[in-house]
Amino acid sequence: MDKSFWKAAFIRAIRTVAQTALSMLTVNGVAVGYVNWGVVFGASFTAGLLSILTSIVTGLPEAPGDE
Repeated sequence: MDKSFWKAAFIRAIRTVAQTALSMLTVNGVAVGYVNWGVVFGASFTAGLLSILTSIVTGLPEAPGDE
């Protein structure tokens, strides 16, 4: 697990966080003022953490030398 692995893992985690947040906002379909931001941030952070842990366990095809 070198620098390129961690860079790819964090990029994947950031994408996962953004996707989770957007999906929660879209599924709720409510005005921004009524969004429970704590739940959105909590779920997004958890998804990002799970993404990093999954990358450690399974590897990343996009990371050089980690096929």
